[in-house]
Amino acid sequence: MPEQTTRVQQAQDAVKAAQERLKKAKAAQQLAEARKRAAATKVERAKDTRRKVLLGAFVMEFFAARKADPARFLFSGENGRRFEDWLKKEADRALFGLPPLAEPKATPKPEAQS
Repeated sequence: MPEQTTRVQQAQDAVKAAQERLKKAKAAQQLAEARKRAAATKVERAKDTRRKVLLGAFVMEFFAARKADPARFLFSGENGRRFEDWLKKEADRALFGLPPLAEPKATPKPEAQS
């Protein structure tokens, strides 16, 4: 009987070891897939950045050839919104020599009537 108990214990240990190896293999596979997705995302971000840089360079060359101010560019969509109005961040506005946007004035709350 002790020999049978030992064999059962050995079998259980082998099953546990196999389960642990499977768990580690799955974790390694998930890590590899995550790295692959991260690499693909990085490539797509780099492509997007490159497209924006090239488009920006093209537009800047267009304005330079016409001696025009890109900050005054009028976009025909969105109710004729100007580029300078589209720029919100102070650092972005400074790149084009634009002043910071004025802080919106707080509208006074109407007093409650009694």
